[in-house]
Amino acid sequence: MSNILELRDVTRVFGDRTVLDRVSISIRQGSFTTLLGASGCGKSTSLRIMAGLDRPSGGDVLLDGKTVSGLTAYERNVAMVFQSYALYPHLTVAQNIALPLTMRHLSTLGRVPVLGSLVPGASEARRMILAKVGETAEALGLGELLDRKPGQLSGGQKQRVALGRALVRDPSLFLLDEPLSNLDARLRVRMRSEISALHRRTGKAFIYVTHDQTEAMAMADQIVVMIGGKVAQAGAPRELYERPANRDVAAFVGHNAINFLEQGDGIEIGNSVAGLRPEDLSPDTAGTLSARLESAEYLGSEIVLGLRSAKGTEIRAIAPGDYAVPAPGSELRLGFSPRKLHLFDATTGARLETAA
Repeated sequence: MSNILELRDVTRVFGDRTVLDRVSISIRQGSFTTLLGASGCGKSTSLRIMAGLDRPSGGDVLLDGKTVSGLTAYERNVAMVFQSYALYPHLTVAQNIALPLTMRHLSTLGRVPVLGSLVPGASEARRMILAKVGETAEALGLGELLDRKPGQLSGGQKQRVALGRALVRDPSLFLLDEPLSNLDARLRVRMRSEISALHRRTGKAFIYVTHDQTEAMAMADQIVVMIGGKVAQAGAPRELYERPANRDVAAFVGHNAINFLEQGDGIEIGNSVAGLRPEDLSPDTAGTLSARLESAEYLGSEIVLGLRSAKGTEIRAIAPGDYAVPAPGSELRLGFSPRKLHLFDATTGARLETAA
């Protein structure tokens, strides 16, 4: 499948600070890509450069195989959904959704109430806009809210309106900058499903910026992990989870923070650093790893155990919800599958291949 968008060795410098350092990203047509990273890693800057809201200091931006580094966002026909929704408070839901079409298909005079209807072609354009707004609103469950203003909407409804405004213009791709960060946890999960469904329905490429790796793992078919203004690793969610390219990626990807163990922590790994995810480490009387229990967090279906090795390294392991937790201070044996062990170079942090 061809690439709809590419960043090639893109650099962005602000004064003496390099925000993006030779970033290269390829977005396939119809794919769902997340740019994942902590605050300040360069993911939002990358998205703004893709959108045409910012210009790179070096490198190239290609849209459908053509260089667009010098084109504005309007000329690129990409849609961007912002974290703050960016809705006009004095306009109704229908007017907010219609805005891109109004600006594109109606002249300044044609937008004027009553007088606008006298402009040749304006009536036909208005009918087309009304039809598209209605179709988009129904698809997003906004049909009953078209006459309301943003101040009368919930956070989830505002986000749907922002998505509708992006969808109605039929862009070549969608750019979403942490669109769910202002919503509560339960609504985030629901909106995640709605955005994924919208992606499948449109068949367009979605590029989604987030610092939440759960969102990235759940929604994307490609994750680009950005650390310190560089692409640390790009690939499918399973690839990043099971074969992180380095220690930094392993630490960032995964619901539970990965354990890093060294020689002396009860595991024979030479001069390497071992990575073991808590979900791959559990109490086992025949286990090879020993640690002292310090805490237990009961979460219903599972119990998160906080332990400490003889060397003093903090270790977290996962036990099933019906596990009988011993008293704090007890020594526990922990077992794991050798194929779940990740090895990293102690100096560079790069992944090392294991014998398992």
